[in-house]
Amino acid sequence: MSAGTFGIISPHPPIMVEAVGGTRSGVTSSSIEALYTAARSLAAFDPDTVVIMSPHSPAFADAFLIDTASQATGSFAQFGAPSARYAYQGDPALAQDLLERLTREGIAAADRALDARMESGHLDHGVLVPMSFLDPGGRWPLVELSLSYLPYEMHRRVGELVAQTAETLGRRIAFVASGDLSHRLTRDAPAGYSPRAADLDAAIVDHVRHGDFAGLMHLDPEIVEAGGECGLRSFITLGGFLGEGAPTRVLSYEGPWGVGYMTALAGTDAIALAGLEPERSGPSHAATVAAPDYPDTPATGRKGGSAGEDESEIVALARSTIVEYVRERRTLEPEALTDPSLPERAGTFVSLHRNGELRGCIGTILPTHDTLAQEVVHNAIQAATHDPRFPPVGPTELGDLDIKVDVLRQPKSCRIDELDPKRYGVIVSSGWRRGLLLPDLDGVDDVRTQVEIAMRKAGIQPGEPCSFERFQVDRYE
Repeated sequence: MSAGTFGIISPHPPIMVEAVGGTRSGVTSSSIEALYTAARSLAAFDPDTVVIMSPHSPAFADAFLIDTASQATGSFAQFGAPSARYAYQGDPALAQDLLERLTREGIAAADRALDARMESGHLDHGVLVPMSFLDPGGRWPLVELSLSYLPYEMHRRVGELVAQTAETLGRRIAFVASGDLSHRLTRDAPAGYSPRAADLDAAIVDHVRHGDFAGLMHLDPEIVEAGGECGLRSFITLGGFLGEGAPTRVLSYEGPWGVGYMTALAGTDAIALAGLEPERSGPSHAATVAAPDYPDTPATGRKGGSAGEDESEIVALARSTIVEYVRERRTLEPEALTDPSLPERAGTFVSLHRNGELRGCIGTILPTHDTLAQEVVHNAIQAATHDPRFPPVGPTELGDLDIKVDVLRQPKSCRIDELDPKRYGVIVSSGWRRGLLLPDLDGVDDVRTQVEIAMRKAGIQPGEPCSFERFQVDRYE
């Protein structure tokens, strides 16, 4: 059997591990379920060795690190769960052979085990999060690779050399590409906000859906930089391991906390052993993709009527924008909205449904354009054509779309005793760090819980001085 037929793309937020996140890990339920699907496929494949590339392993900018350790261990102690420990045997022979192959090809590489500063045998969370779902008991030997900042082409070549090493040694190898997508999807994202972040995620997911790993090397550098990705080099390396024409199946995409998480299977064996069909010949199935952490049920709302003549002005603008863009690829230059109750500028979310199923949802927490109308036009186009979970809306779907526009009211400073999680969302700030939580969320029934979650999202520790803002949300149909 070919060595390069099994690959997994996995996100790595520690909070999705129940020992770390507790009930909060449920926010990433789509990613969790997808990783369990990948784990079942991996068990059926039963590899001789798992090779994993982590963006958080110790790394050199100008060389690849390969850990030849005979054993590797790690825990989630730094994330408050010291009892969640994991141990794996290494595969020194495979690691050493790979190291020698890179050196012979003139690719700068080093043995992590020879440098005490590199903590050989210590597993970072970029390894532990995926493996805690895929192989929590340490069933298979593990070899850890560090990415570098050498050209993308060299990363792809490293993947090819992993496959060659496996073939020479007669190893059945599963390659795990650990990495998140954009870190700047929303205003409260830990790395800040960029309107290009959704474009980056859409591009990466689309390339993976079509098995075009080589295309990942040619993404617009400005979009890559704006999105703040961490997993792109891991994915490119996986593409080298798989070779040209590898089928793929995206299992999930979601964007909680302003960070994009994609889980995917790649390679004939990986997909077949999961009992799935590949999707590289066409767009992915919307049912396999989870909704990101965008508002769905606002705390307050004013309905402007149903679709058609009674449709509210702001929704009519979203609809005409989508129709014009999908049919003509033209962007409307909107006039100012006439409804006096609407603010001049605001963050908005445009959500699309078809036959009762979500068809797209993109939004902004705070305004990014000069007028509310421009904000709606931008987010309507993004929702229809750039939501990474779905293929672009086609002309035949335009008559069936149910469109809603959520308008976020301006946040106002408040005291903590003025918060109400059912009525108000909250923004907690401490210096440059800001954490936002929307109103009326399941499981958030008291102010203390609401504030604690917002603080954790911002990385604000208990006891640090912080300020509060509250906001409301209105929905238009």
